[in-house]
Amino acid sequence: MTRIIQSLSEISQNYEAAFVDLWGCVHDGVKAFPAAIEALRAFRAQGGTVVLLTNAPRSRHEVVKQLEVFGVPEDAWDNIATSGDSARVAMFRGEVGQKVYFMGTEFDEPFFEPIKLLENPLEIERVALEEAEGIVCCGPFDAQADPSELRPQLLYAKQKGMKLLCANPDIVVDRGETREWCAGAVAQLYTEMGGESLYFGKPHPPVYDLARRRLAEIDRTVPDSAILCIGDGIRTDILGAVGEDLDSLFITGGLAAKETATTEQPEAEALERYLSEQQMEPTYSIGFLR
Repeated sequence: MTRIIQSLSEISQNYEAAFVDLWGCVHDGVKAFPAAIEALRAFRAQGGTVVLLTNAPRSRHEVVKQLEVFGVPEDAWDNIATSGDSARVAMFRGEVGQKVYFMGTEFDEPFFEPIKLLENPLEIERVALEEAEGIVCCGPFDAQADPSELRPQLLYAKQKGMKLLCANPDIVVDRGETREWCAGAVAQLYTEMGGESLYFGKPHPPVYDLARRRLAEIDRTVPDSAILCIGDGIRTDILGAVGEDLDSLFITGGLAAKETATTEQPEAEALERYLSEQQMEPTYSIGFLR
C-alpha cells in the first residue's frame, strides 16, 4: 500500500536525485506553486539533484523560457529532460520519414528547429497530408476541441500506412481551471483506429534514458535505487516509474484530485479505491508537492 506523507522532507534523505514532473506538480500551466518550489530548493540544499522530467513536446531550451514566464526559478532545478527532445531525436533520425505532416499549434513549431543531439540529422520537410510519409504530432490543432474531429485525417494516414510520432503522451492537462487535450489523446485515437503510434515521453523508456543522460551532463552518477520520480499522472509519471523500477511520489491533487478526494491531502479510502482501479501502487502519495 502507498504511504501518504506530509512533505517531501520526510523521505528526501533516502534519495540523491528526483525526476520531477512539471505541469500539475510544479506549476498549473499559468503560475508556479510556491510550496513546490520551496520543496525542490530544500531537496537541492541537502545535496539532491533535480531533473525536471516533462512530457512537454518541445526542447528543454523552450521549456526554460516557459518556466521563466510561470515564475519557476532556476535555483529549484538542475537540468531538464523533455519528451520533445526525445521525440525530436527520433524525427531527425527519420523514424516517420523525411516528409512529414505536422499536427500542433504555432507555439509548437520550435520542434522543427535544428537539433544538436545528433550527428548528420535528416533534413525534415513539412508537407500536406497527401504528400507525407508520416505524422509528427505535438498536439491537436485546437486543445479545446475533441480529438475525434481529427478522425478524417487519421483515417487517411492509416490507409497510407503512416506512422504517427507522438511528442507528448499525456492525454489531458489542466491549464489553470481549464482542461486541455494533448498529443497523447490523438495518438491513442490513431492506435484505436489501427494506426501505428510512436511514443517518446513518460511512461516510455526513451525519455528516462534521456533523463539519466541529463544527470550525467552535470557529472552525477546516481543508482536507480536513489532516484525518486514525482508527478501527478498515474498512467505517465507513476506507470513510467514502475516500468523503470524507480520509487515514486504521486501528487494526488493534480489530474486525480477529484478521484482521490484531495483538498490538502488525499482521502485514504478514495485514494486506495482509485489506485486499485488503476492497478498502480506508487511508493508514496501526497496531496501537493511541498
